[in-house]
Amino acid sequence: MNQQLIKIGQRQVVIFSADASSSGPIIYIHINAADAAQLVSKLAGGAAVLVAIDQVDWNHDLSPWPAKRAFRGSEDFGGGADSYLSELTKTIVPTVEASLPFTPSIRVLAGYSLAGLFALYAIYRTDLFNRIGSISGSLWYDGFLEFMQKNQPLRIPERVYFSLGDREKITRNSRLAVVEDHTIQAEQHLRKLGAATIFEENPGNHFEVALGRLAKGLQWLTCPLTG
Repeated sequence: MNQQLIKIGQRQVVIFSADASSSGPIIYIHINAADAAQLVSKLAGGAAVLVAIDQVDWNHDLSPWPAKRAFRGSEDFGGGADSYLSELTKTIVPTVEASLPFTPSIRVLAGYSLAGLFALYAIYRTDLFNRIGSISGSLWYDGFLEFMQKNQPLRIPERVYFSLGDREKITRNSRLAVVEDHTIQAEQHLRKLGAATIFEENPGNHFEVALGRLAKGLQWLTCPLTG
């Protein structure tokens, strides 16, 4: 597996690529390089290219609109997803793919927690990605389920993967406690629109085995549609 580090604006981007020569899937994911390297090792026979994007302000860049903080001591959500998504689609993706020796046949946007929320939000603002992964996604986010139900994606994804830990809904925080119900409703909604979807529960809370959960979702997202 080859590894290339590039700086795109203020973002640090690491491209992990196999010795592919023609075409294949490409995964865009918001994760640091060290975790990305571990993730790649778990994707045996997986994607030809994995693009790890770091130096992102999660609470600002990945949140769709401003909202109050979810935890004591954390920052409020800045609602900068539209601005960052424009940077991702107009600068980061073209720069990355200009360096590849092939045109990707599948373009995946996936993420964990707020990045999983952002991945879903993206389909309502761009038609660039045809497969989406929301792994332990923050679908409790205020107003997000209603947003999905009232708006039409610019492109119905071929596949959308959802997963949660089975204890994520067990919390005293009433905002976060709806996460499982909202995730199931989101999965059902996109399935009715025509996407191939799956929802899986994993043992544990939000923070357990994150890379393993990501790998599980990415393997399903990058396999053939008949798989």
